[in-house]
Amino acid sequence: MPVTGMLKTELKLPKGVTVKYEGGTLIFRGKEGEVVRRPELGRIKMSVGESISLTLDAPRRRELAVFNTIVSELKSAMEGAMNGFEYRLKIVYAHFPIKVQVKGNTVVIENFLGERYPRYAAIVGSTKVTVSGDIVTVRSADLEAAGQTAANIERATRIKDYDKRVFQDGIYIIEKAGKVLVA
Repeated sequence: MPVTGMLKTELKLPKGVTVKYEGGTLIFRGKEGEVVRRPELGRIKMSVGESISLTLDAPRRRELAVFNTIVSELKSAMEGAMNGFEYRLKIVYAHFPIKVQVKGNTVVIENFLGERYPRYAAIVGSTKVTVSGDIVTVRSADLEAAGQTAANIERATRIKDYDKRVFQDGIYIIEKAGKVLVA
């Protein structure tokens, strides 16, 4: 059942962020880098200028959810282009010291649980990964790329067929995009 009326949202661009719209693709540029978004608009009308204007006539419930998702995605793209996003992961081991290094577009994890062969995690997009001591820092202007890279690193050290209460070795996310998860 459609909601009567019209939805309209105006997103002001932060100082230092520019946006270019061509062929259904939005390109945000800022001091932290470039973020590319291809929103599935459906019936939503979008105009780009000094700000981004989104309008939708008589939205249905599902269209309302899509509208709000697109607004949230565009806000995070603007913030990412301006400030960037950072994830922090902690390397935890009990007996076998884990060696983590970045080689090209992959993170190489060696000596995990004394394994002979290294494990690999893919770095998504233009994400930067640095390792200092027992902290791995993942930084990108694109929230999705930073989050997926951090998840790839964490997933690469998932332990199967062992009791997780005893074998707690691994690389774990401790801070997500500025939100501390573990004290």
